[in-house]
Amino acid sequence: MPEPETTGALYIVSTPIGNMGDMSFRAVEILSSAALVVAEDTRHSRRLLDHYQIATRCSPYHEHNEARETPRLVKRLQQGESLALITDAGTPLLSDPGSRLVAAAIEAGISVVPVPGASALLAALVASGIAGDQFTFFGFLPRKGKERLQALTEIMRMTHTAIIYESPLRVGATLHELADAGAGGRTAVVARELTKKFEEFARGTVAELAERFVETPARGEVVILISGGTLRRPDEDSLREASKRMRDQGLTPRERVERLTGEYGAARNLAYRLAHEE
Repeated sequence: MPEPETTGALYIVSTPIGNMGDMSFRAVEILSSAALVVAEDTRHSRRLLDHYQIATRCSPYHEHNEARETPRLVKRLQQGESLALITDAGTPLLSDPGSRLVAAAIEAGISVVPVPGASALLAALVASGIAGDQFTFFGFLPRKGKERLQALTEIMRMTHTAIIYESPLRVGATLHELADAGAGGRTAVVARELTKKFEEFARGTVAELAERFVETPARGEVVILISGGTLRRPDEDSLREASKRMRDQGLTPRERVERLTGEYGAARNLAYRLAHEE
Protein backbone atom coordinates (compact mmCIF):
# COMPACT_ATOMS: atom_id res chain seq x y z
CA MET A 1 0.00 0.00 0.00
CA PRO A 2 1.24 3.54 -0.71
CA GLU A 3 2.23 5.55 2.34
CA PRO A 4 -0.32 8.19 3.41
CA GLU A 5 0.45 11.68 2.14
CA THR A 6 1.86 13.96 4.84
CA THR A 7 1.66 17.73 5.02
CA GLY A 8 4.52 20.13 5.51
CA ALA A 9 4.91 22.68 8.30
CA LEU A 10 4.80 26.45 8.33
CA TYR A 11 7.74 27.85 10.32
CA ILE A 12 7.47 31.38 11.71
CA VAL A 13 11.12 32.40 11.88
CA SER A 14 12.47 35.40 13.79
CA THR A 15 15.48 37.17 12.27
CA PRO A 16 17.88 39.86 13.62
CA ILE A 17 16.62 43.41 14.12
CA GLY A 18 20.06 44.88 13.54
CA ASN A 19 22.90 42.84 14.94
CA MET A 20 23.59 39.88 12.66
CA GLY A 21 24.94 37.90 15.60
CA ASP A 22 21.39 37.53 16.91
CA MET A 23 20.43 34.91 14.31
CA SER A 24 19.86 31.53 15.99
CA PHE A 25 21.41 28.27 14.79
CA ARG A 26 17.92 26.80 14.56
CA ALA A 27 16.72 29.67 12.37
CA VAL A 28 19.60 29.10 9.93
CA GLU A 29 18.85 25.38 9.85
CA ILE A 30 15.12 25.88 9.20
CA LEU A 31 15.67 28.51 6.51
CA SER A 32 18.25 26.29 4.80
CA SER A 33 16.02 23.22 4.73
CA ALA A 34 12.67 24.84 3.84
CA ALA A 35 11.28 24.47 0.34
CA LEU A 36 10.62 28.20 0.20
CA VAL A 37 11.23 31.30 2.30
CA VAL A 38 8.19 33.58 2.32
CA ALA A 39 9.48 37.14 2.86
CA GLU A 40 8.00 40.61 3.16
CA ASP A 41 10.73 42.15 0.96
CA THR A 42 12.69 39.57 -1.03
CA ARG A 43 15.53 41.95 -1.90
CA HIS A 44 16.10 42.80 1.76
CA SER A 45 15.77 39.17 2.84
CA ARG A 46 18.05 37.91 0.10
CA ARG A 47 20.89 39.94 1.59
CA LEU A 48 20.15 38.39 4.99
CA LEU A 49 20.05 34.86 3.60
CA ASP A 50 23.24 35.36 1.59
CA HIS A 51 25.00 36.50 4.76
CA TYR A 52 24.30 33.08 6.30
CA GLN A 53 24.92 31.23 3.01
CA ILE A 54 21.29 30.13 2.74
CA ALA A 55 20.41 29.33 -0.87
CA THR A 56 16.67 28.73 -0.41
CA ARG A 57 14.48 30.60 -2.90
CA CYS A 58 12.49 33.62 -1.63
CA SER A 59 8.91 34.48 -2.53
CA PRO A 60 7.30 37.86 -1.71
CA TYR A 61 4.41 38.00 0.74
CA HIS A 62 3.05 41.40 1.77
CA GLU A 63 -0.17 43.33 2.24
CA HIS A 64 -0.64 43.82 -1.50
CA ASN A 65 -0.48 40.15 -2.49
CA GLU A 66 -1.31 38.11 0.62
CA ALA A 67 -4.92 37.45 -0.42
CA ARG A 68 -3.72 35.99 -3.73
CA GLU A 69 -0.68 34.16 -2.41
CA THR A 70 -2.19 32.53 0.69
CA PRO A 71 -4.15 29.76 -1.11
CA ARG A 72 -1.13 28.91 -3.27
CA LEU A 73 1.15 28.63 -0.25
CA VAL A 74 -1.34 26.52 1.72
CA LYS A 75 -1.60 24.16 -1.25
CA ARG A 76 2.16 23.67 -1.22
CA LEU A 77 2.03 22.95 2.51
CA GLN A 78 -0.73 20.40 1.94
CA GLN A 79 1.42 18.73 -0.69
CA GLY A 80 4.15 18.10 1.87
CA GLU A 81 6.47 21.09 1.49
CA SER A 82 7.65 23.02 4.53
CA LEU A 83 7.74 26.81 4.24
CA ALA A 84 9.45 29.47 6.38
CA LEU A 85 7.86 32.87 6.94
CA ILE A 86 10.12 35.80 7.82
CA THR A 87 9.72 39.56 8.00
CA ASP A 88 12.21 42.32 7.20
CA ALA A 89 13.50 42.20 10.78
CA GLY A 90 12.49 40.61 14.05
CA THR A 91 9.49 38.42 14.78
CA PRO A 92 6.85 38.05 12.03
CA LEU A 93 3.21 39.10 12.50
CA LEU A 94 4.05 41.92 14.96
CA SER A 95 2.96 44.91 12.84
CA ASP A 96 3.96 42.82 9.81
CA PRO A 97 2.12 40.58 7.31
CA GLY A 98 1.55 36.90 8.05
CA SER A 99 -1.59 36.50 10.16
CA ARG A 100 -3.71 35.57 7.13
CA LEU A 101 -1.30 32.79 6.16
CA VAL A 102 -1.05 31.45 9.70
CA ALA A 103 -4.85 31.40 10.07
CA ALA A 104 -5.28 29.64 6.72
CA ALA A 105 -2.61 27.06 7.57
CA ILE A 106 -4.26 26.27 10.91
CA GLU A 107 -7.65 25.98 9.20
CA ALA A 108 -6.12 23.50 6.75
CA GLY A 109 -4.67 21.38 9.55
CA ILE A 110 -1.08 22.43 8.90
CA SER A 111 1.42 22.56 11.78
CA VAL A 112 2.53 26.12 12.57
CA VAL A 113 5.92 26.12 14.31
CA PRO A 114 7.45 29.22 15.94
CA VAL A 115 11.22 29.70 15.77
CA PRO A 116 11.81 32.40 18.41
CA GLY A 117 14.41 35.12 18.20
CA ALA A 118 14.83 38.88 18.16
CA SER A 119 11.87 41.17 18.82
CA ALA A 120 12.15 44.95 18.92
CA LEU A 121 9.30 45.43 21.37
CA LEU A 122 10.68 42.89 23.87
CA ALA A 123 14.25 44.17 23.53
CA ALA A 124 13.00 47.69 24.25
CA LEU A 125 10.87 46.56 27.18
CA VAL A 126 13.49 44.58 29.09
CA ALA A 127 16.06 47.41 28.92
CA SER A 128 13.65 50.30 29.44
CA GLY A 129 13.37 50.19 33.22
CA ILE A 130 9.58 50.44 32.90
CA ALA A 131 7.48 47.70 34.49
CA GLY A 132 7.12 44.73 32.15
CA ASP A 133 4.92 42.41 34.17
CA GLN A 134 1.92 43.60 32.17
CA PHE A 135 1.89 45.59 28.94
CA THR A 136 -0.17 46.31 25.83
CA PHE A 137 1.45 46.46 22.41
CA PHE A 138 -0.26 48.86 20.00
CA GLY A 139 2.03 48.54 16.99
CA PHE A 140 1.83 51.65 14.80
CA LEU A 141 -0.98 53.98 15.88
CA PRO A 142 -3.55 55.10 13.29
CA ARG A 143 -2.37 58.29 11.64
CA LYS A 144 -5.52 60.36 12.21
CA GLY A 145 -9.24 60.41 12.84
CA LYS A 146 -11.44 58.53 15.23
CA GLU A 147 -9.22 55.45 15.28
CA ARG A 148 -6.21 57.46 16.47
CA LEU A 149 -8.29 59.20 19.14
CA GLN A 150 -9.52 55.82 20.38
CA ALA A 151 -5.97 54.45 20.58
CA LEU A 152 -4.69 57.50 22.47
CA THR A 153 -7.69 57.31 24.81
CA GLU A 154 -6.96 53.66 25.54
CA ILE A 155 -3.33 54.47 26.35
CA MET A 156 -4.45 57.23 28.69
CA ARG A 157 -6.83 54.89 30.53
CA MET A 158 -4.28 52.12 31.05
CA THR A 159 -2.66 51.49 34.40
CA HIS A 160 0.07 49.31 32.86
CA THR A 161 2.81 49.85 30.27
CA ALA A 162 1.97 50.82 26.69
CA ILE A 163 4.36 50.02 23.83
CA ILE A 164 4.04 51.53 20.37
CA TYR A 165 6.06 51.66 17.16
CA GLU A 166 6.44 55.07 15.58
CA SER A 167 8.04 56.71 12.58
CA PRO A 168 11.15 58.61 13.75
CA LEU A 169 9.82 61.87 12.32
CA ARG A 170 6.54 61.61 14.27
CA VAL A 171 7.93 60.70 17.71
CA GLY A 172 7.81 64.27 19.04
CA ALA A 173 4.30 64.93 17.74
CA THR A 174 2.90 61.70 19.18
CA LEU A 175 4.44 62.35 22.59
CA HIS A 176 3.06 65.90 22.51
CA GLU A 177 -0.43 64.54 21.87
CA LEU A 178 -0.11 62.29 24.90
CA ALA A 179 1.27 65.11 27.03
CA ASP A 180 -1.58 67.43 25.99
CA ALA A 181 -4.05 64.69 26.90
CA GLY A 182 -2.72 64.58 30.46
CA ALA A 183 0.11 62.03 30.32
CA GLY A 184 2.93 64.59 30.40
CA GLY A 185 4.18 63.49 33.81
CA ARG A 186 4.32 59.78 33.07
CA THR A 187 7.65 58.02 32.71
CA ALA A 188 8.53 57.22 29.11
CA VAL A 189 11.37 55.73 27.10
CA VAL A 190 12.19 56.18 23.43
CA ALA A 191 14.31 53.24 22.31
CA ARG A 192 15.93 53.50 18.90
CA GLU A 193 18.32 51.57 16.67
CA LEU A 194 18.09 48.53 18.94
CA THR A 195 21.07 46.13 18.75
CA LYS A 196 22.81 48.44 16.28
CA LYS A 197 25.89 50.63 16.66
CA PHE A 198 23.96 53.74 17.72
CA GLU A 199 21.48 52.04 20.03
CA GLU A 200 19.96 54.56 22.44
CA PHE A 201 17.44 54.62 25.29
CA ALA A 202 16.17 58.16 25.88
CA ARG A 203 14.47 58.32 29.28
CA GLY A 204 12.34 61.01 30.91
CA THR A 205 8.74 62.11 31.24
CA VAL A 206 6.42 62.14 28.24
CA ALA A 207 6.56 65.96 28.22
CA GLU A 208 10.36 66.08 28.43
CA LEU A 209 10.82 63.60 25.61
CA ALA A 210 8.18 65.36 23.51
CA GLU A 211 10.21 68.57 23.63
CA ARG A 212 13.45 66.76 22.90
CA PHE A 213 12.20 64.95 19.83
CA VAL A 214 10.34 67.94 18.42
CA GLU A 215 13.57 69.93 18.52
CA THR A 216 15.71 67.05 17.26
CA PRO A 217 13.76 64.33 15.41
CA ALA A 218 14.76 60.74 16.08
CA ARG A 219 16.64 58.62 13.58
CA GLY A 220 16.27 54.94 12.81
CA GLU A 221 13.71 52.42 14.03
CA VAL A 222 11.85 53.58 17.15
CA VAL A 223 9.91 51.96 19.99
CA ILE A 224 8.09 54.15 22.53
CA LEU A 225 7.24 52.87 26.00
CA ILE A 226 4.91 54.72 28.37
CA SER A 227 4.31 53.80 31.99
CA GLY A 228 0.77 53.20 33.21
CA GLY A 229 -1.22 55.90 34.92
CA THR A 230 -3.14 55.87 38.18
CA LEU A 231 -6.90 55.84 38.29
CA ARG A 232 -8.25 59.09 39.66
CA ARG A 233 -11.36 61.16 39.10
CA PRO A 234 -10.58 64.90 38.73
CA ASP A 235 -12.92 67.56 40.06
CA GLU A 236 -15.40 69.42 37.90
CA ASP A 237 -13.27 72.56 37.58
CA SER A 238 -10.31 70.54 36.28
CA LEU A 239 -12.56 68.79 33.80
CA ARG A 240 -13.97 72.12 32.62
CA GLU A 241 -10.47 73.48 32.02
CA ALA A 242 -9.54 70.33 30.12
CA SER A 243 -12.66 70.67 27.96
CA LYS A 244 -11.78 74.29 27.16
CA ARG A 245 -8.26 73.29 26.12
CA MET A 246 -9.70 70.64 23.83
CA ARG A 247 -12.12 73.16 22.34
CA ASP A 248 -9.23 75.54 21.65
CA GLN A 249 -7.46 72.68 19.89
CA GLY A 250 -10.43 72.31 17.56
CA LEU A 251 -12.03 69.18 18.99
CA THR A 252 -15.77 68.78 18.50
CA PRO A 253 -18.09 68.38 21.52
CA ARG A 254 -18.42 64.68 20.73
CA GLU A 255 -14.64 64.23 20.69
CA ARG A 256 -14.38 66.16 23.95
CA VAL A 257 -16.94 63.87 25.59
CA GLU A 258 -14.95 60.80 24.54
CA ARG A 259 -11.70 62.21 25.88
CA LEU A 260 -13.19 63.46 29.13
CA THR A 261 -14.70 60.05 29.85
CA GLY A 262 -11.85 57.95 28.49
CA GLU A 263 -8.78 59.91 29.52
CA TYR A 264 -10.00 61.73 32.61
CA GLY A 265 -12.51 59.24 34.01
CA ALA A 266 -15.41 61.71 34.00
CA ALA A 267 -18.99 60.46 34.24
CA ARG A 268 -20.59 60.60 30.79
CA ASN A 269 -23.44 62.96 31.77
CA LEU A 270 -20.95 65.41 33.33
CA ALA A 271 -18.63 65.14 30.32
CA TYR A 272 -21.56 65.83 27.96
CA ARG A 273 -22.58 68.94 29.92
CA LEU A 274 -19.04 70.36 30.08
CA ALA A 275 -18.33 69.63 26.41
CA HIS A 276 -21.38 71.66 25.38
CA GLU A 277 -20.64 74.68 27.55
CA GLU A 278 -19.64 77.82 25.68
